[in-house]
Amino acid sequence: MMMGYGQFVFSLPTLAYQELQRQTAWRHPSNSRVGTRPARQYVGPGDDTITLSGVLAPEFMGDVVSLGKLREMADAGLSWPLVTGTGEVLGAFVIESLHETRNVLMDNGAARRIEFQLQLARVDEQRTDAIGSDSL
Repeated sequence: MMMGYGQFVFSLPTLAYQELQRQTAWRHPSNSRVGTRPARQYVGPGDDTITLSGVLAPEFMGDVVSLGKLREMADAGLSWPLVTGTGEVLGAFVIESLHETRNVLMDNGAARRIEFQLQLARVDEQRTDAIGSDSL
């Protein structure tokens, strides 16, 4: 297991990524001052995004169905925990986008090579079971 996202497991049989990029920001808005640099104040964490990219080769490794499962999870609009294969809990993330490029096509249109890029954004931990209920 490379990483788990909710009940989805990134691995060679499902969907293996070759690159993980993480960008974390912190918010420091500024106020202009006369005759000196602007004053800055720390107001909290900013965006935390993770981009997973790789190549899916259905004949050798991975399963095209995995991309559909990730789309279903994104359609649900819920956040899911993201946990590395070493057990590090990265937090709750939503899927912002999934980009895929299919190439090396066979005569029936099936792709032998699918490049993908999955964009995840961290959200504050929240009760996902309360969404849509009157308890909000």
